[in-house]
Amino acid sequence: MIPLHLNGITLLPDPSGALVWREQSLVVVADLHLEKGSAFAARGRMLPPYDTRATLDRLETALKRLGPARVICLGDSTHDVHATERMAKSDHARLAVLTAAHDWVWVAGNHDPTPPADWGGRVEVEVALGPLVFRHEAQAGAMGEVSGHYHPVAAVRAAARRVRARCFVGDGQRLILPAFGAYTGGLNVLDPAMTRLLGRDFHAYLLGEEKVHKIACAKLVPDRR
Repeated sequence: MIPLHLNGITLLPDPSGALVWREQSLVVVADLHLEKGSAFAARGRMLPPYDTRATLDRLETALKRLGPARVICLGDSTHDVHATERMAKSDHARLAVLTAAHDWVWVAGNHDPTPPADWGGRVEVEVALGPLVFRHEAQAGAMGEVSGHYHPVAAVRAAARRVRARCFVGDGQRLILPAFGAYTGGLNVLDPAMTRLLGRDFHAYLLGEEKVHKIACAKLVPDRR
């Protein structure tokens, strides 16, 4: 894994979309958006109803491989306030097993309510750990901040083709995580909503199948119109 440095701390962006802080035995993920498929179906937009299963599969695989003692989910863990009512009992049970195996924190997001008690873990508005703070949405002027919310993606020209992928994006003082959920879209890191938060010389860490690729902001391209 390619290391990145945030407010003096070395962190590791994993190809799964999880962030690793080895010294704290910590894994951080953002924006699971569980039950997004069923939310769209309720509004007449039919998507395959397997996003929760796929997201939990990926999460279980990443946690088994990375083996953290602690896990922080950076908000929007469910897609809406009724998501837990639509979720299969088997998926509730899978989450309970995961939270029982780790010191688990659900950071409150703008989509998700307090999770059911049988999920386990605890709910926090934000988590301060050493020189870093973990919250759902970035705050202007913050330092040592790890957040989600924006679902960052980046595009780059490689040889004769254009590559666009989910990414971490950071400038050494703040880091925004990619969405971990299976049905989450993305916002290009060159969008003003993100560039207003980032320093001039930020980097994107694009997720590949087996590794993360560090790209300077000057080499990134906007989405096609």
